[in-house]
Amino acid sequence: MKIAVVGLGYVGVTAAACLASDEHEVVGVDVNASKVESVNARLSPISEPGIDKLIAESVSADRLAARVSMPVLDDTFDLVIVCVGTPSAPDGSHNMTYIAESSRQIAESVAKAGGAGRITVAFRSTFVPGTMSSLVSPIFEHALGEEWADRVELVYNPEFLREGSAINDFKNPPKVVVGTIGGGRSTTMDTLNSSFDCPIFNVEMEEAEITKFIDNTWHALKVSYANEIGRIASSFSISAKKVSEIFLSDTKLNISPYYLRPGGAFGGSCLPKDVRALEHIGRVMKVDLPIIDSVMQSNAVHKDFQFGRAVNGLPDGARIALLGLAFKAKTDDLRESPHVDLAARLLSSGYQVKVFDPELSPRKLMGQNLAYTYSHLPALDKILVSREEIETGEFDRILECTPGTADGLDLVGTPLKLHEIG
Repeated sequence: MKIAVVGLGYVGVTAAACLASDEHEVVGVDVNASKVESVNARLSPISEPGIDKLIAESVSADRLAARVSMPVLDDTFDLVIVCVGTPSAPDGSHNMTYIAESSRQIAESVAKAGGAGRITVAFRSTFVPGTMSSLVSPIFEHALGEEWADRVELVYNPEFLREGSAINDFKNPPKVVVGTIGGGRSTTMDTLNSSFDCPIFNVEMEEAEITKFIDNTWHALKVSYANEIGRIASSFSISAKKVSEIFLSDTKLNISPYYLRPGGAFGGSCLPKDVRALEHIGRVMKVDLPIIDSVMQSNAVHKDFQFGRAVNGLPDGARIALLGLAFKAKTDDLRESPHVDLAARLLSSGYQVKVFDPELSPRKLMGQNLAYTYSHLPALDKILVSREEIETGEFDRILECTPGTADGLDLVGTPLKLHEIG
């Protein structure tokens, strides 16, 4: 394919060099003349293992060239990849100047070229979800008219490169995410990605746009959490390295998809108790643990969120049925169950609540399970009903709260499913 790479920073140089090494014809574009001169002189404007060699070989083979102005994007071009920077503004938002300007230049170049072909323009820069529809699309429509989509296919295609291993990351990505208007497949991107042996997600534009925020914040969270644990370990003269080795060895639960799917709040006899205990240890040992200290607060906020979803649009005093009360499926463990909290809050807010849980028998509750349940939900005996009463009763909303399972392992929670009746 013939490809223009706009922006010769870290991501753009890596993309241009790797694509050219894969036999594509690549034109790099950047307003910085020194970067352009460097590429054309067979040198890399960035320091990254292996990039110099790829650039030298590709320029010598006439597969790669750079320029300071946008080429005429005529029918000979298949794809434009936008890799311009989105630096932080003082308020923490992204500065979108370069996105807007590159979009304008690309759109005007397509308009100038004329022709009947359709070119794919893929953005790799990181920006807030909705940018493609609220900023980029209007710029193309302004330059090309209402039928702009007949001339340009807009795509959001985030990159997942690490400095120091960028070439391998580009050629062997952990995943490929392609966002389009409507979430359909892009023939151009399918061709570009055909050699990759990894999960490929064809999704809505906004789902692709948010991907890098999720990934990068998670990586930052991992580093910060590990350092908090390291500080706690150090306060006890425990080897942080050995503790980390033990933690990382568990790829069944710790380093796995489990507990990482958005859903219900956590509860039960272990998680809340041990989080509070670790908070206490930090206070006693005078170790600041801002992430760990925020975990219970975050869980409380999520309970508020779920309550809001549960009652959204319902009139005062509405009839609500809850399917499941325990915090884990096929058990009667109600200790710190978020569903118990939800039922209690619904009742205190004036809603008419009935609960069905086939595993739950109040007479069998004992010890802490008994104490927690009746101290938080004293009306349990009155609101607990049979399957028949749920099936024949009239309700304004049914909330399916029972946690699910996957591969035989119980999850902390699943999304609250809302069912409208009548």
